[in-house]
Amino acid sequence: MPTLPVYLDYAATTPIDDHVVKAMLACMGRDALFGNPASSAHAYGQQARQAVELARRQVAELLNAPAEDIVWTSGATESNNLAIKGCTRPGDHIVTSVLEHKAVIDTVREQHAAGCEVTWLTPDANGLIQPEAVARALRANTRVVSLMWVNNELGTLTDIARVAQLVKDHGALLHVDAAQAAGKVDIDLSGMAIDLLSLSAHKLYGPKGIGALYVGPRARPSLRAQMHGGGHEQGLRSGTLPTHQIVGMGAAFAQASAQMHADNAHIAQLAQGLREGLLALTGVTLHGCAEQRIPHTLNVCIASPSFSMQAVAGRIAVSSTSACNSASATASHVLLALGLSQAQAVNSLRVSLGRYSTQEDVDQAIAVIAAALQAPAPFW
Repeated sequence: MPTLPVYLDYAATTPIDDHVVKAMLACMGRDALFGNPASSAHAYGQQARQAVELARRQVAELLNAPAEDIVWTSGATESNNLAIKGCTRPGDHIVTSVLEHKAVIDTVREQHAAGCEVTWLTPDANGLIQPEAVARALRANTRVVSLMWVNNELGTLTDIARVAQLVKDHGALLHVDAAQAAGKVDIDLSGMAIDLLSLSAHKLYGPKGIGALYVGPRARPSLRAQMHGGGHEQGLRSGTLPTHQIVGMGAAFAQASAQMHADNAHIAQLAQGLREGLLALTGVTLHGCAEQRIPHTLNVCIASPSFSMQAVAGRIAVSSTSACNSASATASHVLLALGLSQAQAVNSLRVSLGRYSTQEDVDQAIAVIAAALQAPAPFW
């Protein structure tokens, strides 16, 4: 079996933590918690329901939010759909940005086709969506502002606290895609005017196929379900709950509550060396704001005719865009929105670190990219 490359694509997905796997296995098999959580008439269902509710509390604790405000979904994509489609009607105005994940962009486009008005915010010179731009976009009929907390390709941070207060004062709802923020930045929903917040387990060492939407009190009266068939999750999301995945998400979020700051310190130390090493190479420049960012994700442009993704793919697992763009073989819409040419966007790398990254991984990444820069230019 060939040796796998060093994994440096944590922004795309994370491996499931061993503790999370153990918690999930306790829900799988004939002697495990296999009951339907909705089957309240017997012990099998009651035990499964207890496990689901423990996980709900574990997710809520990381956010400092009431457990009853957490609604299970299949992932952040569904959460984004539920939040945006569920709270907007024809004639409503939506504010979002051109830097969002496709799960938001495509959903907003659907709502535009259904009769909503949309304002697409553009980034400043540092690749940031500024609160002042949000304030200028607000209208009398603005219903939802939807922005991501941490950009999934750049690693840049939006000033969500300021945006939240502006949106609340205006009387609109704020939806935040926090798929890349949970477990990386401190989130305190008790002290922030965030109305809807999308979460994903697989970005935080949990399983794929499970996520959640925080639904605050201002959003709940207007949120309409998008999936019907039983009225599960307080009538907001029908479907049999996957106990093992939910328990996995809860365990992952509980672990993040316990060790987020230790993880962040470890990753920040590695990221400093990675950033310094890459930016010391000729032709390598940083995308996005140099200061207002998380250390986990670094996106750089490789301005060299000899460089190609193929030259590094066998040694390091990185990406040139988000996973959703990779699937469609298109250049990053985020990098194009920053003003990069098609060629510059394609010749960019997103390197993202995680809990299991090591100094050896960072050293190899720098060495592999340096070697690719010195390789002879390809001949066609």
